[in-house]
Amino acid sequence: MLNTEQMNSRIKRVIFSEDEIKEKIKTVGKQISEEYRDKPLLLISILNGAFVFMADFIRCLDIPCEIAFMCAKSYYSGTVSTGEVNITMDVSQDLSKYHVIIIEDIIDTGRTLRDVAIKLHERNPLSLKIITLLDKPSRRLVELEADISLFTIPDLFVIGYGLDCADYYRNLPYIAEYSEE
Repeated sequence: MLNTEQMNSRIKRVIFSEDEIKEKIKTVGKQISEEYRDKPLLLISILNGAFVFMADFIRCLDIPCEIAFMCAKSYYSGTVSTGEVNITMDVSQDLSKYHVIIIEDIIDTGRTLRDVAIKLHERNPLSLKIITLLDKPSRRLVELEADISLFTIPDLFVIGYGLDCADYYRNLPYIAEYSEE
């Protein structure tokens, strides 16, 4: 259990402020509202990290939409994927009736999200897009590109705004670099 002093000592520096994040979300929300106006839209948040982003994002939309949550785990042996993705929580909607947008907190290696996107695509949505808050392309191990990335970051371990370290720091209103010192 961390105390407040220990928690604060691990915050190396703020990378994106609360205001910077909100401004980007507002811009993308306007873009998505225009693109999907009068279309059946389903936003799927990948848990646990993307729930904060999803909550703020849907409040920036001025169009009707439905939301769903999904949780997926990939099992890897060392650096080699077994190719298995275990969906521990799935969406119940018939995706063939929706334009689907996956809402993700961060794309790192891309392995799990790529497999989730393939599984959702197999359910024949009207269209499928990925929006990620953070993109870390230098760590990508598979071919995967988000349709919209709000921020691109170098290979740093980041916390805050839904991103965690051992389930702590999700509640920070900004994104910070984590210090292991």
